[in-house]
Amino acid sequence: MQVYLESEQVTVYQGDCLDVLRSVPDNSVNLILTDPPYHSTKKENITGDRNFKNDKDYLDWLDTIASEWERVLTPNGSLYCFASPKMAAKVEVMLDERFNVLGSITWTKPNDPGYDGWKQKTKKESLRSWYLHTERIIFAESASKEDPKQSAFGSLLKKTRLAANLSTIQLTEAIGEYGKVNHGGAVSNWETGRNIPDPEQYEKLKLAFSKLSPQVPELPDYEQIIRPFYVTSDIPYTDVWDFPTVKPYPGKHPAEKPLDLITHIIKASSYPGDVVLDCFAGSGVVGQAAKILGRQAILIEIEESLCEQIVVRCSEPFKSLPKVKKQPFDWQKEPLFQLLTNEQPM
Repeated sequence: MQVYLESEQVTVYQGDCLDVLRSVPDNSVNLILTDPPYHSTKKENITGDRNFKNDKDYLDWLDTIASEWERVLTPNGSLYCFASPKMAAKVEVMLDERFNVLGSITWTKPNDPGYDGWKQKTKKESLRSWYLHTERIIFAESASKEDPKQSAFGSLLKKTRLAANLSTIQLTEAIGEYGKVNHGGAVSNWETGRNIPDPEQYEKLKLAFSKLSPQVPELPDYEQIIRPFYVTSDIPYTDVWDFPTVKPYPGKHPAEKPLDLITHIIKASSYPGDVVLDCFAGSGVVGQAAKILGRQAILIEIEESLCEQIVVRCSEPFKSLPKVKKQPFDWQKEPLFQLLTNEQPM
């Protein structure tokens, strides 16, 4: 393992991702955005794509890495994992054992005229199946220890409410957020993960607990427990994406993802100053996007020659937002962490 770049916003490691991941502290990464070898494509020019005897061999390897992802991801963190359409279903089932899978995004990979080489080379009449012209992006979040389908916030809210000896109706009355049908109102919806409170509603929750049950550990700040997710009608918000592929250029990585697509993910699923992890850095586009958006990036790449290119890409004076200095949040030392684990609440 070798550090190739260590700057204020981007750190690049050269080495096996498992070796590097094992040195990353627990609950320290806010967003994992990564593009592992697909295995099904068997490309010679992509490291690791031909390393596996069969699908099980590949999935066992990826699951070992996923176990480290599960450890380093914050309770309100997100995971985006690229996969080939042939392997996506199997990868999703594997990840579902460790994370709460929220969806599978289909990237249609449209190309500009003149760059659709597959259309020119493929003899359509010889096809025996639909031509694979998409990629999948599996989207997941950290799972509650008690209920894998519940978010960390939903789990913490329920445990805090029970520790305070309050019903959903009582807590709803205290914050004044009533539902139109459900007497438990917004509180019930927040616990089940149907939606989340906005910052103003969240402050009402904190105030209600401090007044009604001051012995219960105080809830963390909003950005430390609420999983970020920002989309609007002005940007792609469905699970079908049409970002054009990267046009050929000298030195292009064979699996390079478009900057606009990566930027879209980081904007939607992280806060300014958050830590973004890419275990298969390749072209380094995740580091570039993170730098532009004022996030911090940890990039891992096994190929030394690619690390050199990544350093150049992430060292260039791209116009970036100011880096946000975040106060480190150590979940293990917080009293509320007991409410997120199987330990008895205070």
